[in-house]
Amino acid sequence: QVQLVQSGGGSVQPGESLRLSCAAHGRTFNYYTVGWFRQAPGKEREFVGANWGSAQDTYFYADSVQGRFTISRDNAKNTVYLQMNRLNPEDTARYYCAAGHPELATIRAETGYTYWGQGTQVTVSS
Repeated sequence: QVQLVQSGGGSVQPGESLRLSCAAHGRTFNYYTVGWFRQAPGKEREFVGANWGSAQDTYFYADSVQGRFTISRDNAKNTVYLQMNRLNPEDTARYYCAAGHPELATIRAETGYTYWGQGTQVTVSS
């Protein structure tokens, strides 16, 4: 069993940055694929990015965040980070980390992930 505990988030102005953390407890998730998803009010949860567990130099990002968001992993701390730069109001959502062993072809789908964090709110507003 893996418990994912998120931290970070908050309220920022457009153009600013935030870093979210996702720490695994109970078992190392060194070889898990870790994904980030977000859900805005009234919308379905959507894929943000993922780091593939089988090849941890392989990253996937949604088009909407490509070039602004970066996932990094610190296996010694059993923690994955989502660095978010140049935030804009459209990034406002509750962000979730997830871990699992999805197939590469479905890495952007929620169904491939077994463990989920509790979510953390990110609000971008002037």
